[in-house]
Amino acid sequence: MSVIPAIIDLDAAQDLDRKKMAQRLLKIIIQKLPLDKNGDLIFDVDEAQELHNNAVRMLSRAIGVDVLTTFAEVEVADMSDKGNTTTVDELEKVERTVYNEAGVSQLQFNSDGNIALNNSILNDEASMYDLLVQFESFLNLIIEQFNKSPKKCFYKAQFLTTTIYNYKEMAKLYKEQAQMGYNKMLPQVALGQTQSSILANAYFENDILDLVRVFIPPLTSNTMNAEALQNRGSTSGKAGNG
Repeated sequence: MSVIPAIIDLDAAQDLDRKKMAQRLLKIIIQKLPLDKNGDLIFDVDEAQELHNNAVRMLSRAIGVDVLTTFAEVEVADMSDKGNTTTVDELEKVERTVYNEAGVSQLQFNSDGNIALNNSILNDEASMYDLLVQFESFLNLIIEQFNKSPKKCFYKAQFLTTTIYNYKEMAKLYKEQAQMGYNKMLPQVALGQTQSSILANAYFENDILDLVRVFIPPLTSNTMNAEALQNRGSTSGKAGNG
């Protein structure tokens, strides 16, 4: 309830700010008619009127420009506070009051600085996550009729939470999980490849081209075992005897 008066004040402040912005765009052309050394008018009233009308006609198509013709001294009084040397955004103060009354930090929704763009992207991804879950549930509901014999084969659809912004990071995370023995397809799926193409490429490279015997990756602590070392040693021994 305490936020409602602050929102009303914010609406009034925004309206006032728009009027101030429109006022800053306005321009007034002041043409001061000269006087002689005795302080008498050089032009009579009719001539001054004609000079004024000429200026008005010339600027008739200009936007936000007014013409003032006068014989008197002209001075514009500025009512703003010039004692404060710092520039204060009054509208920003009113906006901050809304968040203060709500007890919520303004940076929670409108962060600034170098992390503002990243937080904005994360907020967009979070807002679309519920929609992604709904599509996933709807698709699983459609293929549920094909799971009448779950002992033979069970179908389930899963949408990865990858976007154009985080697919590199997600692929790296899936790769680290694959090194621990988890799903090996997810890194390639996160990079945009289909499951069928992954299986086809693996079959073509390993069984047809036999690249698994040509390109041998270096053994690491999580893939190294005694059997692999023995096979590698026997292979190198036979190559030496040949």
